[in-house]
Amino acid sequence: MTTPFSPSEIAAEGLKPEEYADIVQRLGRHPNKAELGMFGVMWSEHCCYKNSRPLLKNFPTTGERVLVGPGENAGVVDLGQGLRLAFKIESHNHPSAIEPFQGAATGVGGILRDIFTMGARPIALLNSLRFGNLEDARNRRIVRGVVEGISHYGNCIGVPTVGGETYFDPAYSGNPLVNVMALGLMETETIVKSGAAGVGNPVLYVGSTTGRDGMGGASFASAELTDQSLDDRPAVQVGDPFLEKSLVEACLEAFKTGAVVAAQDMGAAGLTCSTSEMAAKGGVGVELDLDKIPARETGMVPYEYLLSESQERMLFVAQKGREEELIEIFHRWGLQAVVAGQVIAEPVVRIFFQGAIAAEIPATALADNTPIYHRELLAEAPAYAQKAWAWTSAALPEAQLTGIGGQSWGEILSRLLASPSLVSKRWIYRQYDHQVQNNTVLFPGGADAAVIRVRPLDANPRDCRLGVAATTDCNGRYVYLDPYEGAKLAVAEAARNLTCVGAEPLAVTDNLNFGSPENPVGYWQLALACRGIAEACRELNTPVTGGNVSLYNETLDSEGKPQPIYPTPVIGMVGLIPDLSRVAGQSWRRAEDLIYLLGHNDQNTLGGSEYLALIHQTVAGRPPQLDFEQEKRVQSACRHGIRQGWIQSAHDCAEGGLAVALAEACLQTPYGAALTLNPVAGQRLDILLFGEAPSRILVSVKPEAQSAWEFYLEETLGAGWQRLGTVTEDGILTISSDHQGVILQTALTPLKQDWEAALQHWLTR
Repeated sequence: MTTPFSPSEIAAEGLKPEEYADIVQRLGRHPNKAELGMFGVMWSEHCCYKNSRPLLKNFPTTGERVLVGPGENAGVVDLGQGLRLAFKIESHNHPSAIEPFQGAATGVGGILRDIFTMGARPIALLNSLRFGNLEDARNRRIVRGVVEGISHYGNCIGVPTVGGETYFDPAYSGNPLVNVMALGLMETETIVKSGAAGVGNPVLYVGSTTGRDGMGGASFASAELTDQSLDDRPAVQVGDPFLEKSLVEACLEAFKTGAVVAAQDMGAAGLTCSTSEMAAKGGVGVELDLDKIPARETGMVPYEYLLSESQERMLFVAQKGREEELIEIFHRWGLQAVVAGQVIAEPVVRIFFQGAIAAEIPATALADNTPIYHRELLAEAPAYAQKAWAWTSAALPEAQLTGIGGQSWGEILSRLLASPSLVSKRWIYRQYDHQVQNNTVLFPGGADAAVIRVRPLDANPRDCRLGVAATTDCNGRYVYLDPYEGAKLAVAEAARNLTCVGAEPLAVTDNLNFGSPENPVGYWQLALACRGIAEACRELNTPVTGGNVSLYNETLDSEGKPQPIYPTPVIGMVGLIPDLSRVAGQSWRRAEDLIYLLGHNDQNTLGGSEYLALIHQTVAGRPPQLDFEQEKRVQSACRHGIRQGWIQSAHDCAEGGLAVALAEACLQTPYGAALTLNPVAGQRLDILLFGEAPSRILVSVKPEAQSAWEFYLEETLGAGWQRLGTVTEDGILTISSDHQGVILQTALTPLKQDWEAALQHWLTR
């Protein structure tokens, strides 16, 4: 048979020659144009995880609180008291690089649909953002567009954006990461699944109309970004948050009737994905008539209908005979709703157009039995990592009592706090409505994790004591230097941040942002990071309920060589707070409170640290090593102290080390701190102040609780804690040593001014 497509046409669909040959073998014929496009999007990494699926199978996915794990639109965990939480994280990286506003906005819309498709009402949003150097005007434009897009969609639909993280590094120039996490509280008695069932049951198309926007978005998300990527603007969807608000209400109302058998969001790959996944999961087939699909543009052909990723659309399987009941609900909310097909016994996706069959493909060939690549892992670490691991702090200038390289320790602290990654993100989060729905307990910027009150809709807020905490975390530099250890550290930091507000970590949703797995180094990073996540989630009892894989995050340099981002496996984690009257923020609460460090302060390292990268322009060394038993002891002690009412504030020691954590605890208060830090034998002062290590939490404690608190610490942590000093009223941070006197002393008012203004200064240039 003569191939009807040229090699370039096949490649344009994101397919390899051997994959096309596999398609021909499966069909027993060459595909037509529509079928080729369907295979192209469904066999993309974004949809079928053909490079990552073997690695994801190692994740722990079950636990006593897990009600729904991977494979559905979102994970669901049991909070107790009849409350169930749905949550998920997904990326919209490449669309945000090309059209920052719409890319970020539709990323929010897409993740919200994953939540309410399960029968849950969205209650909160978080985001994890990575951008390139702000010296570059293009990167500044991307930042402004992404923030505006997130705020536009979230604010308009009425879901609070309550937390997240934002980092800046040249590694993300031209290829930003826009990961959005959503949480929802189940409103339906039965969790709505996506597997089609009931031969003869009608298939309903509901929501918005279908246009040509978002064409081939899944394939676009699975390819490197080039100078020609601007031509892929049609692959970026356009969202309507007001229409989605109506869709939320209509879907939840429809689900409560009991007439909906299955539901699927039309996200990546649109009609192709929803029909094939619903059929494959149910072990049945689906027939769909494109002539019945509400279209917003004229002259559309099957290829365009099937690959469009127009937003705010859903596909339902309804109980036969009750379709009009559902259609009436959607019409009442001003939405489209039509019977567009039916469930059939033959396990195929059969598409009709103008009275003829436009496509016919086995459902499992699109959604389940897809190509899987088992790639060979490098026998040893790549050259870049081995070179980085050979670095030691001996390569740095000698650290003096007065500072290093002509700078005082106070000046270095000031530079770190004014750096884009550590500076206050108030310019960003003040654009988000974080108080809508009136359930936000801790506001963005004030704590290490977000805290949301959870309650049935008919409950009085004053009667509800249960809360949910959520966070997103990852240090991409750590993962770049050591993917295995860096990924473990990301999981541990997420759990630690939840602990700092008083929450018990429950479960994880992950967003794996990496370069090309076809590059041996890229696959090494991905495989080892997945191994690290799996181990950490088992150790910390935080099973993975789902997530997203975003590969091929690379840009081509002037010589056409791919430049990947730092490997960035973002960990979204949720935790349970049993009593909202016992939570902690990160800032000091009152003068004279006692300051403690939970964990050891003699295992710090400058490897991969913010200090090394910013002050010495060096990315090298190994990230700190994680001791799971120590991590669990420290977190348990912190949670216990908060729940006993002893701890007033708690803050994870993360980027920038202990000195930065101390300053951050001061900067949103009028208070200062006076502390004593004693280096261990041979420890450099920059390691003491700015070295980084896991399993360390800075807490302030009521003086009247000192005796009970310290007795508890002796019993549980042994030598793994220190009393550092006290909170002061003078607005000065003073760090001294018993043997060397004052090491660092700085007034906090000018520090605070720079810390608060720096990001706005950059982004309003």
